[in-house]
Amino acid sequence: MKNEITIEATVNAPMDKVWKYWNEPAHIKQWCSASPDWHVPAADNDLKAGGKFTTTMAAKDGSFSFDFGGVYDQVQSNELIEYTIGDGRKVKIVFTTSGDAVKIVESFEPESQNPRDMQQAGWQAILNNFKSYTENN
Repeated sequence: MKNEITIEATVNAPMDKVWKYWNEPAHIKQWCSASPDWHVPAADNDLKAGGKFTTTMAAKDGSFSFDFGGVYDQVQSNELIEYTIGDGRKVKIVFTTSGDAVKIVESFEPESQNPRDMQQAGWQAILNNFKSYTENN
């Protein structure tokens, strides 16, 4: 991947729960936002190689929304997800069991409109939100 940015978190939950919460639209809608003033009103996920996904991210005040989506290149249950975002950038997510926890390492190609540190912070905030949601539900 070109100039990839990598983020990670260790989620204190069993793999089956982590995988389910990461991939099921009902759960995605609960955690996939970078800040409390955003939400996910819609999510669709066809988790298989060649399958498509779309997550609608929106400001809660209705001022802005966008669809984040792409196509899965590779899916290995409980281990790996690789996909290509609609704009052609690549993402790789590795799930590794570590005792009673799961380490998630996510690498992605940055876009060119926003600074790297801003992109890293945004993606990390979403991953941290996933960790919190999964551990507390």
